[in-house]
Amino acid sequence: MDINPDPPRKRGKLTLAIDVGGSRLKAGLLDQNGEMVAGPNRVNTPPRPVPSVVVDALVGLAGPLGQFDRISVGFPGVVRHGQVVTAPNLGTPEWRHFPLAASLTDKLGKPARMMNDAEVQGLGVISGKGLECVITLGTGMGFALFQDGRPSPHLELSQHPVHKGKSYDQFIGAAAFREIGRKRWNRRLGRVLTCITTLVGFETLYIGGGNAKELDLELAANIRLVSNQAGITGGVRLWDKTLDSMFPAAT
Repeated sequence: MDINPDPPRKRGKLTLAIDVGGSRLKAGLLDQNGEMVAGPNRVNTPPRPVPSVVVDALVGLAGPLGQFDRISVGFPGVVRHGQVVTAPNLGTPEWRHFPLAASLTDKLGKPARMMNDAEVQGLGVISGKGLECVITLGTGMGFALFQDGRPSPHLELSQHPVHKGKSYDQFIGAAAFREIGRKRWNRRLGRVLTCITTLVGFETLYIGGGNAKELDLELAANIRLVSNQAGITGGVRLWDKTLDSMFPAAT
């Protein structure tokens, strides 16, 4: 665990930022500027990631990081009002309607806000101007849209069919990468980028996630690769006052 030597309490409110992934769970401590002051700590996602097991693992990651004032969570699925609606890459029916934000508040004693993981990553990289799109390449494909810095209504594009009945998750997710190899995976990714460019008409597209490092394509000038670390560092922006109306129960 990497710890910044500066006293944390001189850095304003501290945010415990959690990134729930289909392969890894991560947590780090952020100052009010989004800079990492402790962590990130990581563990593999449990083989059977039911809510109780994942919550216990997240609490275990948080313990060594020290004190904090609030919690931000990026979750791989549809979330509303602090509850999970879908969790396609965790694969257990127990997640449906699970109040993950409230559960972490109960365990850790601090208010929590939760958003889709691609949206949290986007908050860490977008400029806040115009129509911006974010995709994350990991266990599946995360997707988020922002208009002038504010998240648009969430679209679970990863579950939409893109080619011969395969969803985006199935077409360019981690399982597909292992099955077909880097060269063919990049050809598929090129097809996906063409589809998203036509569908969205974004001004800027950001590509992150653990498999972004495998990308081997010539990208348009308005498409940028970003650090996977943004999945955590974007967490502090969940507490921006401009987003307060999206989290009335957690402010």
